[in-house]
Amino acid sequence: MTTVLRVLAVLLALLLAGVRPALAEEADGDIAAGRKVMVMLKLGAEHYRAGGDYGGAYGDAMGEKARLRLARRIAREHKLTLLEAWPMQMVGVDCVIMAVNDDRPAQAVADELSGLPDVAWSQPYNEFRMQSSGPPKPVTGYNDRLFRAQPSAMRWGLSRLHQVATGRGVTIAIIDSRIDTAHPDLAGQIATSPDFAPGSRHGPEQHGTGVAGIIAARPNNAMGIAGIAPGARVLGLRACWERPYGGATVCDTLSLAKALTFALENKADVINMSLTGPQDRLLQTLVGIAVKRGVTVVAAVDAENPAASFPAFVSGVIPVADERLSASAPAVYIAPGRDVPTTEPEGKWSIVSGSSFAAAHVSGLAALLRQLAGPSRRGAASALLGPTGAVDACAAVARLSRLDLRACETGH
Repeated sequence: MTTVLRVLAVLLALLLAGVRPALAEEADGDIAAGRKVMVMLKLGAEHYRAGGDYGGAYGDAMGEKARLRLARRIAREHKLTLLEAWPMQMVGVDCVIMAVNDDRPAQAVADELSGLPDVAWSQPYNEFRMQSSGPPKPVTGYNDRLFRAQPSAMRWGLSRLHQVATGRGVTIAIIDSRIDTAHPDLAGQIATSPDFAPGSRHGPEQHGTGVAGIIAARPNNAMGIAGIAPGARVLGLRACWERPYGGATVCDTLSLAKALTFALENKADVINMSLTGPQDRLLQTLVGIAVKRGVTVVAAVDAENPAASFPAFVSGVIPVADERLSASAPAVYIAPGRDVPTTEPEGKWSIVSGSSFAAAHVSGLAALLRQLAGPSRRGAASALLGPTGAVDACAAVARLSRLDLRACETGH
């Protein structure tokens, strides 16, 4: 058996076993997103059958072998390096990642590959960034030590909202960096936490832990904070990671696509995406599928450049910004996102700011509203929230329940 055939046999065995190897000697995570393209090869009938754990299994080994040869030929003829492959049955493509080996712009390479007969489309491999950047009047309610400092305690009357709904029966997918599932305010609150990010980094991360605390922290436990939807079932999907030495928290197209697919396959009712990035066809397709299925998708708006925020302004997505953006901004929801206390890795708490955390507030509120609305009305996310502008949580919940609106709005 020649060396090439032996390599193909090993790769095929790994794929059949559900392993997704990096196909190049250079690790995928070490190559900048701007130097990579995604090539969507057309799937044949019955090419891929997804397993319950989305590990993957190819039903047609010979078809996969031919597809791998095709991918290698495309890479060779267009001076690219094959890095990774991932089947996307939901979109009808085999997603192949290739590195650009010269100074050609990724968009120019993607345009060139999109014209090939066996390619559904090609696109740049994009990178996305999480949108992160004093106490209100005293209120009555929970005994959590930081509860009085939570904007949602006074402005949203959180303990009053919880008298009628806590998110029970609703599943929220948090697509973010790794959550500290052992944090004393989050222990037992995260149902599952698969990792879709590249590389082998370990340990909880700050952004995901902070978003999860706002959404799901256990209330009335005499410590920390109270989450907006503590009764919800939470999927902590790691698709993002912290750059070294206090760098930004980032994600890429493939990691986000994997997490979105997992969320859809596991029937998430609400998907929180506290991030923004460039327009992305694959992610827009998956987000569109989620919206069509009645999933409430909540995304952060970049307050510095609102109009360019993706996926916040995909049709049907709930776009959310913090108070830096004027409440009169068109088609944007404004929620608490400045000086918000929340959970931090290693059992700590900290103060955070940014549209990421405003989006987390709205995702939690969406879970309360979906619980109250019941299955028959769960698709109309914006109708449940009310008009854009500053979110009136008390009014939104009162429309679906017997909540005492005046008591809720005063926090007493």
